[in-house]
Amino acid sequence: MIRLYDFARSSAAYRVRIALNLKKVAVEALSVHLRRNGGEQHSLSYGQVNPQNLVPTLDVNGAVLTQSIAIIEYLDEEHPNPPLLPGTALDRARIRAMVQLIAADIHPIQNLRVLQYLQTDYAQPEASTTAWARHWIEKGFMALEALVQRAPVQGRYCYGDAVTFADVLLVPQMNNARRFGCDMALFPHLVTIDQRLRALPEFEQAAPEKQPDFEA
Repeated sequence: MIRLYDFARSSAAYRVRIALNLKKVAVEALSVHLRRNGGEQHSLSYGQVNPQNLVPTLDVNGAVLTQSIAIIEYLDEEHPNPPLLPGTALDRARIRAMVQLIAADIHPIQNLRVLQYLQTDYAQPEASTTAWARHWIEKGFMALEALVQRAPVQGRYCYGDAVTFADVLLVPQMNNARRFGCDMALFPHLVTIDQRLRALPEFEQAAPEKQPDFEA
């Protein structure tokens, strides 16, 4: 039995849902609502599952995995087709650089707990924290736009004509960009790639609005 502790609006969980769909791995989804009752992720019972009190968490027959990047790497190794890190060592390094740009440089400083901390401990109004998130998303995506455009392997997606790890992270972060009101004209190439990816069934089925715990 594979269980995914999930939340519709979590972009990290969204990544894992896409990867699971691409790998055709069925899971039992367990919702951990990040806003209800002060955040269900802070409950004692969930803290025993994931000491960071974050989603996603993947439970593979009792073996618990945390952190979306580690989970997706596990899925790619355990279910190698289709590969999310194809090509040569140089190709894989370039794809990983795109992944890390999103996972390490953009996402952490605009995620929910950071924005909540700015609001509660530093008395920042919601408009200011939204502007903070928008700034870092736009700055990161302008850099990613350049990386994708100058990649030696060009195609329909971030790195060629096959879906890679970079694409799995791009779509959830683009969803955040729209949610925070980013100027999408700053990265038109990424917008086009995102539209192509979201039309794929594996991405469409993973979208937040398709999940049972989604709230508009």
